[in-house]
Amino acid sequence: MTYLKTGAAALLLSFGATMTLADTKSDLRPQSRPDGLQATALRLATSDAGFEKWLADFRSRAITQGIAKRTLDAAFAGARYEAGIIRLDRNQSEFSKQIWDYLDTAVSDSRIAGGRAALKRQGRTLRLIEQKYGVDKEIVAAIWGLESAFGAVRGDTPLIGALATLAYDGRRGAFFEEELMAALRIVQSGDVAPGAMTGSWAGAMGHTQFMPSSYLAHAVDFTGDGRRDIWSDDPADALASTAAYLAHFGWTKDQPWGVEIRLPEGFDPVRARRTLPQTPSAWAAEGIRDTRGQTVPDHGPASILLPGGAGGPAFMIFDNFEVLERYNKADAYVIGVGHLSDRLKGRPAIEAPWPRQHRAISATERRELQRRLQNRGFAVEKIDGIIGPNTIDAIREFQKSAGMSADGFPTEDLLDALGG
Repeated sequence: MTYLKTGAAALLLSFGATMTLADTKSDLRPQSRPDGLQATALRLATSDAGFEKWLADFRSRAITQGIAKRTLDAAFAGARYEAGIIRLDRNQSEFSKQIWDYLDTAVSDSRIAGGRAALKRQGRTLRLIEQKYGVDKEIVAAIWGLESAFGAVRGDTPLIGALATLAYDGRRGAFFEEELMAALRIVQSGDVAPGAMTGSWAGAMGHTQFMPSSYLAHAVDFTGDGRRDIWSDDPADALASTAAYLAHFGWTKDQPWGVEIRLPEGFDPVRARRTLPQTPSAWAAEGIRDTRGQTVPDHGPASILLPGGAGGPAFMIFDNFEVLERYNKADAYVIGVGHLSDRLKGRPAIEAPWPRQHRAISATERRELQRRLQNRGFAVEKIDGIIGPNTIDAIREFQKSAGMSADGFPTEDLLDALGG
């Protein structure tokens, strides 16, 4: 589960700076410049010393919140400052993928085959989970596939040490301190021993990558053995916990996450907004049909989504799309889960071609795009390289003013059109 995820996938964290070498000096006399290994050793020594002090303070806070001393002793017995975690966390890529590049991997032939094998292997368990929680078994299997390759890649990082490192030295220290406290509550409950609590370096755990706080709120003991064991080779508790999570946030049985559609000529892409839902019958009255030319059944209010801009596939999305966003807010992730689940149900691949001529613009280019929009008087609130609703609205306004298709999709051509 990526509330970073997410997440998932997915996954999206940012962290602050470490102490510099100068912070370790006790006087102002000239010093020879250490080589890289020496500098690294000095930084780590400083970080380690600071970490031990922080850990002592944290233990005191944890005790006031009901964590027993014996739990703390057991949990932190092998914990130490993990410089590698911070390196991973600060090595966020300048570059991103287009949604079609992500889907090529997320819904590859091998992933579909793996999902079908997993459905067969865990068929009885998944059917029972579907009956109990009302969440389609293919959706649960798809999340399992994207989060851990159907249990093959669950993560082997010791979670207590990783979360403590991120809480101490991370840009989102308060967030990770809360997750660390939740992890200690899990240990104290007896669900898992500290040494067996492993996962990703960012704190996600088990077959479906729950963060500790989500585990506390939503994990279930489906097997009835007295423990909510999402780490076991038996994925039953993890899969049931995922279904329970989605059910809690309002999953509607048999409602699609979305349906690929064909838009009529002249459809204004400005109307492809999450804030403009209407019934499928109302969309049908405007000439919108599914890929077979049929009216989309009435599964409730729906909006139009153009994840690749006006030149790519179009989808009619329903409330279940928003439920999946509770797992990971990225459109690419939600479409990946939804489309993989469709393929596991025997439905066809996305039919409309993606606009593969467009590369993904880098974080630097995204910030420059925002700057150029702002310089032209369009309402961009923050230059942060994040293409959220505010930036998309600004892009649409510029596109309309320039006589372009106002789909809000950021491309290198759009950046060029904005000038310097």
